[in-house]
Amino acid sequence: MRAVEIVRPGGPEVLTPTERPLPEPAQGEVRLKLAYAGVNRPDALQRAGSYAPPPGASDLPGLEGAGIVDAVGPGVTDVAPGDQVCALLPGGGYAEYAVTPAAHCLPVPSGMSLRDAAALPETFFTVWSNVFLRGGLRGGERFLVHGGASGIGTTAIQLAHAFGARVFATAGSPDRARACERLGAERGIDRHREDFVAILQEAGGADVILDMVGGPYLPRNIQALAEDGRLVQIAFLQGPKAELDLNAVMRRRLTVTGSTLRPQSVAAKARIAESLRREVWPLLSQGRVRPVMDREFPLAEAAQAHARLESNGVVGKIVLRID
Repeated sequence: MRAVEIVRPGGPEVLTPTERPLPEPAQGEVRLKLAYAGVNRPDALQRAGSYAPPPGASDLPGLEGAGIVDAVGPGVTDVAPGDQVCALLPGGGYAEYAVTPAAHCLPVPSGMSLRDAAALPETFFTVWSNVFLRGGLRGGERFLVHGGASGIGTTAIQLAHAFGARVFATAGSPDRARACERLGAERGIDRHREDFVAILQEAGGADVILDMVGGPYLPRNIQALAEDGRLVQIAFLQGPKAELDLNAVMRRRLTVTGSTLRPQSVAAKARIAESLRREVWPLLSQGRVRPVMDREFPLAEAAQAHARLESNGVVGKIVLRID
């Protein structure tokens, strides 16, 4: 099969077309003939040498995709060859075929193309598990997401809005802040010209904050939270360490938590998938929530896709066309 591999740690140029043997599905797994694969920040971190695949996972990048079930391993009963699905992958998405646990597959939402469906799993698993299951966001609460124009951000804005939260989002330019508002944010915040702490404090404080910046944002996030607020950390693009005022955490009954998706167990991710199927997939089939698409590249141009991802001009998701 055709694939794109990381020949050494480095920039986008180290992504190189290659050929690999077809992977075989093991117990509880399926093999997908991929039509599209999503491109995500963890792929770029893996390419740079700072996010190694978990034991047993493919060394090829790619954590999500959509296509047709091609083969099933022993014990698989919920999906069958010929089914159209999108899936969270343990790795290996930058290829014509990939294997993944059957429990991590979800049906392509009604009326949605495989191209759009390929952009769902990584961001929807991440946002749903962190904002709603871990952060406990409820209707009527105030929610702040940083990087609102990213794939994670555009998903978080739409889901929070659909479930009745008041949404605030930071972005890197006035145009991107307005794009956040068109998706459902009541206030897009230009992080270069506006102070999100002051804006959230004026609104009453954020009940939940979803942050992927880390580092210098930690003390500011603490200031922006309402009493009993929850800060959920999913990345640390500006560093993993910062000083935390424990007095503020205790006095205002704050919760600081977070998670990463890829290292979680097969069973844990299966539980997230089932919750998504029940609570979120109907919204997708009704068209109330949709992935925001930035650009499509052919598989052989994965390096260009990564350069685009890291350009800081992306609004929504980037996908690779496999066929």
